[in-house]
Amino acid sequence: MAYDSDATETTGQRRYRGEPGFHEEPDFRDGGGTGQHAIVSSRDSGFHRGRPAAGGNLDDVFDDPTHGAVGRDRLGVHFAWEGVLALGIVTIGYLLFRNHVDQLRGTSFKELLVFVSVLGLLALGASMTLRVGAVNLALGPVAAAAAVFYAQNGNDGIVPTAGVAVALAAGLGVVIAVVVVGFHVPGWAGSLGAALLAVVWIQKQPTTALTVAGEYNPVPHAYYLIGGFAALSLVGGLLGAIRSLRRGIGRFRPVGDPAERRGGLAGTVAALAIVGSTMLAAVSGVLLAALYGAQQQVVVPVLGFDLTGLAIGAALVGGVSAFGRRGGVFGTLLATILLGLVMWYAVAADWKMSQYALAAGALAVGLVVTRLVETFGRPLPADDPDDWSDVGVPATSSWSTGSGDTWANLPAQPAPPRTDQWGDDDRWSSLR
Repeated sequence: MAYDSDATETTGQRRYRGEPGFHEEPDFRDGGGTGQHAIVSSRDSGFHRGRPAAGGNLDDVFDDPTHGAVGRDRLGVHFAWEGVLALGIVTIGYLLFRNHVDQLRGTSFKELLVFVSVLGLLALGASMTLRVGAVNLALGPVAAAAAVFYAQNGNDGIVPTAGVAVALAAGLGVVIAVVVVGFHVPGWAGSLGAALLAVVWIQKQPTTALTVAGEYNPVPHAYYLIGGFAALSLVGGLLGAIRSLRRGIGRFRPVGDPAERRGGLAGTVAALAIVGSTMLAAVSGVLLAALYGAQQQVVVPVLGFDLTGLAIGAALVGGVSAFGRRGGVFGTLLATILLGLVMWYAVAADWKMSQYALAAGALAVGLVVTRLVETFGRPLPADDPDDWSDVGVPATSSWSTGSGDTWANLPAQPAPPRTDQWGDDDRWSSLR
């Protein structure tokens, strides 16, 4: 039976909700002054420590605290960092234009766009799996295997050969998803096993350099390829900025014991992201082999872990958290362009930089960005002026009678009958 400490009658007797004479007063603490009758329960409102619903925090009331911190993630840190990435692109682009302008003209520029698209598809796959909290380490080996497969079977045509490669990659992605989601194990562990399987297939192929058998040239389609990657990245970023979708996508991210299952929705989203990222890796590998063929270069069977490092590094540098869920809007696109320009400049300047070294550097920077995102991207705390302690009600899970006692500490009725107003009322007997 609910009790209101503010509702009294002229006689001094306290009334209980639902009894004759009980009068509900309007709750003006909501700031709206609507006059609606509101008796707020600290257990039912969804607020911690007895904090009522403020007008500006109504969205927080309906959030589920068991799926992450209550409130909206702050995107300001992402936009600020994306501004830094844009400045980096302008800087590297200017250096490339000043020192190696021929790399930004004609066919060389289109080849750069195709290369950025290839790297971007891998980064997009890494971003997807990072957001859902189940990173896929098999991206690089799958892309390397798809490149070898196309180099050997490209004579059948780009569409049939790419279709077979993508179908095989999807099957491997399903295996990863079953292991990761079905057994609820970390994504890095399950995908690492699949990566080793792809490496085994690569090692069974001829170890000599392979001449690309296919005749498809992606260079004339460079603008379409870079546009498709940019569209996918931006659409994914914009959808991830929607609060409900953002939490649904990142629900696989643990909030307590990481071994606890996160529910059917979390598992479904994680499985789709794993399978989709593996398919994107296969498309990326086919395009990379086709680009090598257009440049009259050979495809050397490699393990592909450097591609995994570059993909995950680009996603992390773009602002996607290594813990999952959090990420920006333009970050993956900007980080991929920046990384592609750095690699293109290194080749033009003949730096002979190892891709493993570049991947390690990108991962190091990305982990720092993750800490920034997790520190400054967390939801803001609820407004302190709305704390119930400001209106005389203790911030506890029990209700106060106004005299210092709570419902859990109500005194027992004295054995001898009393002649005061409390003794004439048998309401206390219901509490014994």
